Amino acid sequence: MLQLFHLRSQLEKGDVLKKTGIGKIALQFALAEDIQEIEIIKQFEDHSYSLYKGKAGSMESKTIFAAVETAAMRQDLIRENYREEHALYHATMEAFSGFCRGQVDLGDVLRSTGLVFVIVRGNLVLGDRSSGDWLAVVLYGQIGSPRQGFEHEAIGMGIQPV
Repeated sequence: MLQLFHLRSQLEKGDVLKKTGIGKIALQFALAEDIQEIEIIKQFEDHSYSLYKGKAGSMESKTIFAAVETAAMRQDLIRENYREEHALYHATMEAFSGFCRGQVDLGDVLRSTGLVFVIVRGNLVLGDRSSGDWLAVVLYGQIGSPRQGFEHEAIGMGIQPV
């Protein structure tokens, strides 16, 4: 109850929305285009964040997961060890669950997707190094029937400590 009161008082003051968290950074980057992307990268790399944006499309969930994991490894966003791969897996699963609105499945239920994925690594809250490293994954794009014109936008985000 005390936590709820504390959160409510922070919301009334506007403190919660003034903080820039890793999720907000990832969402901004996912929705940014062209010059905005470059500005976001410069702004947050100066604060020790690592950002990557890629594209994937498939009727198979495993293809999306493989694209995110491969990109994270190749861009040195994670190291090849259990702890970091596990954090990435769960952040991706959270994002995919949100993107698919709870049904973590594509081809078996005749859905396809074309999406942009973003991976961000850094502090949970900008300027708060005490939180350690976190990973945020955002999936944004189109999902729907595997027929042109039968899809709609969707977005999902997952955040995990490394």
